[in-house]
Amino acid sequence: MRRRFHRLVAAVGVAAAVAVATPVAVAVPQAGTPSQEAAPLARPAFRMPFICGQVWRGNNWRGHSPAHSVDWNHYNAQGAPDDFGRRVLASAGGTVVASYYSTGDGYGNTVVVAHGDGWRTRYAHLKERTVASGAHVKRGQVIGKVGASSATHEFSPHLHYEQIHNGSVVVAVVQGVRWYDYLDRRLTSTNGC
Repeated sequence: MRRRFHRLVAAVGVAAAVAVATPVAVAVPQAGTPSQEAAPLARPAFRMPFICGQVWRGNNWRGHSPAHSVDWNHYNAQGAPDDFGRRVLASAGGTVVASYYSTGDGYGNTVVVAHGDGWRTRYAHLKERTVASGAHVKRGQVIGKVGASSATHEFSPHLHYEQIHNGSVVVAVVQGVRWYDYLDRRLTSTNGC
């Protein structure tokens, strides 16, 4: 009787081991079905919107509107601002979807570039715009010059810069640096290097 019990326990053990080791078929959603989630789309590798080697101060200050936008300033060797009229470059390739002078929101001369997959960049307060809506631009192409334009505010010259995803301004990532809110730092451009 004891022997039979041990054989029965051994047989149940083997059956359990085989059941655990045997692959089980699992239903996998087919492409295009509602239960399949889309993979998140990668952010373009945005570069600073300035000439290679230039050092700019990026500031995302408390109360900046909209949140997550970055103001860029350039300084000469004596520490005085000298960014007025400096060239602004596309921080990634894409299509210009807007090039206009804004009278209602304070942006002044503005260029917006669409980069695909819901990504856009906005460049505002420009002295001048050098691209028109519909133009295709490459990363590093001149799209305007730094200014202080606005129909509603008085500014010192600077570039107002935004990264936009699916219609919302998001925390900018420039050359691998995440521009968290209230970050103030200097960075050297690698655009076009």
